[in-house]
Amino acid sequence: MISIVDDEGCVRESLSSLVRSVGYKVEDFASAESFLLEGKWDETVCLILDVRLQGMGGLELQRRLAEMGREHPPIVFISGHATEKEQSWASTRGAVAFLRKPFNDESLLNAVRDSVARARTETAPRVSLFCFFGEPEAVTANDRTIGGSR
Repeated sequence: MISIVDDEGCVRESLSSLVRSVGYKVEDFASAESFLLEGKWDETVCLILDVRLQGMGGLELQRRLAEMGREHPPIVFISGHATEKEQSWASTRGAVAFLRKPFNDESLLNAVRDSVARARTETAPRVSLFCFFGEPEAVTANDRTIGGSR
C-alpha cells in the first residue's frame, strides 16, 4: 500500500489517481495526525509526504516514526516551498526522494518504485538514497504535472 499525506485535497486526489493507475493500493490522509491515528505505517511500503502541512508537518512525522522505531515506510517528500535546510534534514534521516512541486508523473512513479523496492528488500542498506528533482528540463504537451500547472 502507498500512503499519501497532503493537506490539499486536489493534490491527494491527483496523486492517488496516478499511483492507482499503475496498480498500487492507495490510502490518503489529510494530515500527519490522521496517518498516525490510523496506524497504517506497518502496511505502507511507501509514504508520499508533503513537507508543509496544517498541524504536524512532514518532517515532524518522519521524526516521530523514527522515534517509534519505524525505519519503514520509505518516504518520498513533496513540497512546493521547502528550504534547502528542510531538504537536507529529510535526506540525512533517510528520505528516498524529495520532489519539488510541480513535478512530472514519471519522477514520482520512479521514486515510488524505488521506495517499494527498498521496502521489499530485507537486505536493503539503511543508507539514505536522496534525490532532488527540480523543474523538469523538457516538458511536452503530453506530460502531466502534479501540484502546479504548465
